Amino acid sequence: MDPRKNPYAPGAGTPPPELAGRDTLIERAAIALDRIRAGRSARSFVFYGLRGVGKTVLVNKVRQDAEARGFTCVWMEAPEERSLPALLAPPLRASLIKLSAGQALRAGAQKALKALAGFVNAMKMKYQDIQFGLDLKPPKGVADSGDLETDLADLLATIGEAAAERKTAVILLIDELQYVKEEQLAALITSLHRANQNQLPVTMVAAGLPQLVGQTGRAKSYAERLFEFVKIDSLEKNDARAALCVPAEKEGVKFEEAAIEAILDQTKGYPYFLQEWGKHSWDIADASPIEREDALHATRTALAELDNSFFRVRFDRLTPAEKKYMRAMAELGPGPHRSGDIAHLLNKKVTTVAPMRNTLISKGMIYSPAHGDTAFTVPLFDGFMKRIIPRLN
Repeated sequence: MDPRKNPYAPGAGTPPPELAGRDTLIERAAIALDRIRAGRSARSFVFYGLRGVGKTVLVNKVRQDAEARGFTCVWMEAPEERSLPALLAPPLRASLIKLSAGQALRAGAQKALKALAGFVNAMKMKYQDIQFGLDLKPPKGVADSGDLETDLADLLATIGEAAAERKTAVILLIDELQYVKEEQLAALITSLHRANQNQLPVTMVAAGLPQLVGQTGRAKSYAERLFEFVKIDSLEKNDARAALCVPAEKEGVKFEEAAIEAILDQTKGYPYFLQEWGKHSWDIADASPIEREDALHATRTALAELDNSFFRVRFDRLTPAEKKYMRAMAELGPGPHRSGDIAHLLNKKVTTVAPMRNTLISKGMIYSPAHGDTAFTVPLFDGFMKRIIPRLN
């Protein structure tokens, strides 16, 4: 069929043509944001789950809807090895400039910009990855002590006051939050808690891998009361069917039932994989309906493409020893697996491989769903490891 009309959109955070199964979550987030803007109590949201479940898509959808309703959105993605101040400062600056536009009601935003200037100046000394400054005279004693927890709380309080003056709310939207170091994450949690206590319209909608839940709990014990943790998982069968079939139906194309079952079986309902299989099935099929043979052929081409991109870029970040650890995990199946069983396959003691396990967790390759358990953060990665390294030894 015509590839120019292919409706599927596999990609990193790319909105799918049919955002199936997430309406309830989107509405819950919208209600919380409206409550915060109105000065009522509501918790920040943390979406967590494996790669490919659509966390980034959800955060972006919340952002788009919020911007359409007049909220001030501060979007950022947390990269590895970068400080929280360096992550926050540029998008906060851009948002505060927008908030201060116009002649009326801009004093609060100007005050917040000056507080941000003091914050940046203080943090440049401590975290040397901040690349810009603000040509504003910061007020003394506001967000300029050099202590991240104190200064960030002051800064978000000042920003919250500016947002209240504008009758809006500021939303920090942070993707890949698990890469923020725990002591810096603690400062962010404290600052949001302070704003919440003072009923200031500042909140957060974040996304991260499953280990993020434990990281926030270790950073601050009260995090479970401050945030609403929402597990994002693979789609239920009816929602997965809709995500696959509705985009094609809008183009006048149908799937045979056997083709649908074959694709659902291979993708396990993961949104990203549904887009990949849908794309390849469309390109392979000669005409509607898309048949089971088309879906089986799509499995081969989709896996080959995933092996060369989605899986490969993660594999290439690993050391030889880490690759062997991941291959031992794959030998045991999709997981989760007991750490002792993985160590046994490697003929090593659990204590010997524990540092490597911790490194793989910090790299976002694996996580611990329960004490002593280990699982892949990327669905279907066990199959890839067996294809790329056919034998464990």
